[in-house]
Amino acid sequence: MIIAFPQQTTRPMMRLVMATALMAVAMFYGIAASAHERPDSFANLSKALSPAVVNISTTTLVDDRENGFPQFPPGSPFEDFLEEFRNRGGQRQAQALGSGFIIDESGIVVTNNHVIETADQIRVVLHNDKTFDAELLGRDPKTDIAVLRINPDGEKLTSVTFGDSDKVSVGDWVLAIGNPFGLGGTVTAGIVSARGRDIGNGPYDDFIQTDASINRGNSGGPLFNLDGEVIGINTAIFSQSGGSVGIGFAISANLAINVVDQLEEFGRTRRGWLGVFIQEVTPEIAESLGLENEMGALVSSVHEQGPAKMGGVQSGDIIISFDGKPIMDMKSLPRIVAETAIGKSVKVEVMRNGEKQALEITLGELEQAEQNGLLTGRASPDDNAPQSFGSLGFTVAPIGDEARKQFNLPEDLGGVIVTEVIEGSPAAERGLDVGDVIRRIGQMQINSKADLTKGITEAQEQKKSSFLLLVRRGDRERFVAMPIE
Repeated sequence: MIIAFPQQTTRPMMRLVMATALMAVAMFYGIAASAHERPDSFANLSKALSPAVVNISTTTLVDDRENGFPQFPPGSPFEDFLEEFRNRGGQRQAQALGSGFIIDESGIVVTNNHVIETADQIRVVLHNDKTFDAELLGRDPKTDIAVLRINPDGEKLTSVTFGDSDKVSVGDWVLAIGNPFGLGGTVTAGIVSARGRDIGNGPYDDFIQTDASINRGNSGGPLFNLDGEVIGINTAIFSQSGGSVGIGFAISANLAINVVDQLEEFGRTRRGWLGVFIQEVTPEIAESLGLENEMGALVSSVHEQGPAKMGGVQSGDIIISFDGKPIMDMKSLPRIVAETAIGKSVKVEVMRNGEKQALEITLGELEQAEQNGLLTGRASPDDNAPQSFGSLGFTVAPIGDEARKQFNLPEDLGGVIVTEVIEGSPAAERGLDVGDVIRRIGQMQINSKADLTKGITEAQEQKKSSFLLLVRRGDRERFVAMPIE
């Protein structure tokens, strides 16, 4: 029985469908095909790779007794029947199929986390139909990667290796061998359609997009280049119907390698932690800060107990370089930080008030910070008073007891709270909403409505076309570039 994996809504009528596929992974036999030229046939390549591709079969025990039964009044004739049913067990087995690939002949298998995350039993089926019980070594929901181990028991296994996904170019030929709809040993070919895709799956999104046909059952399988190297792990498809429309996504190999190594060695991930909330440097934000381009990651807030705070990072800084690596955009920073060794002292370059500053920061461990409850932003001093900014389309007020209760705001949170946003106004267009707390304008802390008025007036006098507001919503903060009308 094939179970379709969960689908994630991305926009009306369009969904990310988590695919579960067995991709063929195996060392390339010495086939001298160029990665930039289509061979006359993929037959030799698929024959060489197929033995390294495995089917993943999972079994999950589902207790139907926990799904709820109708309640009947005492003395009802149905009471005895339902009690007898409960006592008989009420359990059933749910099965699912996916894909994976062998990376070590000792029996190490890579697949997707979503393929096995609810499983009570995991089996690995080789290309010759031999079946082995699998042990879960570790899994990582953030990147959707899991590592299994089987005991080959004398069976000679074929393994494949990861390639350098950074060398992959749009237009390169790729090959997928998998288990769509339970049809094992299925080979599809296509090209790399795009790189570095962010599909909203997690903080480390770095997907390779391909038009090689991928369907349900393909998840966890590899995406190969023409040298027989794994350059991606097939994970999701973009579809209206749940079927393939030629838009599939694979986790990049360079992201996967580090995660796989950690799961195999430690049973969990150990990522570097900087301790900042960041946001994109938009053209409006760049202009308001006097920057020539939109490079870097804008720090919207800093954890009070995080490494960044101890290293001197401030809210409003733009991180442009980390450990010698340029930060071209916001989304590249989390991945670079995560892959940096815990406890390492790194050089971080920031833009602050239009000038470069070099900081030294010793990285912490993300997972440890999560366990200690440090991944929520902290706030600052308190305040008073209301005011309307008609041309911008919003009204603010002091953060009183009623507002703190209504919007679940911390007692020590300062600033002014947005009480009204006019539809179609500049504030509405930039996403400002009732309940948002404005904490800063530019580099100035907001302690009252007078501070906000002063900051806007100064921006007008300096003939700026926009100004920055630091806005908190929930436990997250972001900068909003507001135009000066």
